[in-house]
Amino acid sequence: MLAELFGSRLGLTAALALMNACTLFAYWGFNTCVPTYLSAPAAAGGARFPASTMTGLIVANQVGTWCGYVTFGYVADAIGRKRTYVTYLILAAGLVWAYTSVHSAWALLALGPVTSFFATGHFSGFGTVTAELYPTEIRATAQGFTYNVGRVASAAAPRIVGSVAQTSGYPAALSITAAAFLVASIFWIFIPETKGRPIQ
Repeated sequence: MLAELFGSRLGLTAALALMNACTLFAYWGFNTCVPTYLSAPAAAGGARFPASTMTGLIVANQVGTWCGYVTFGYVADAIGRKRTYVTYLILAAGLVWAYTSVHSAWALLALGPVTSFFATGHFSGFGTVTAELYPTEIRATAQGFTYNVGRVASAAAPRIVGSVAQTSGYPAALSITAAAFLVASIFWIFIPETKGRPIQ
């Protein structure tokens, strides 16, 4: 089983694990940093909102997150898993960067749900992609390995992004998560399209 997972499929397994590591790092870096970014003082690069405004903006972001989760599968079925994933990740990178560049509550209210839509919606597709790429006898092992490598990477995100926020400000810190989304999209060069492929 392990020989098949890390033998002929080593490149695919590595690409999926690294892609997932980048997306989970970006997800946790972004979502753990946003509340403090919204309430931090301007001197730290924050948006300096009171707690009530910050809470409202976070709730709006979560609405976008839910919509992203629910609709990803429909989009992936329509245009393909690879194209959908790459589009979501590239848009997430650009939108996270844009999110850190504005300080108007109304602009953040409009931008936040869209940013969260693309920055989290792609997770709905990970199980489908891995299920369609590996045969039955190693499918669960492949999914567990490629996902949990990402979980290890995500554990470092709050510390790394938080440390950069303290030393260089929140825009610089959140730009790291934008870069992680962009790097994740590059690994899709090595991951084949699975739409319409028979399950092995």
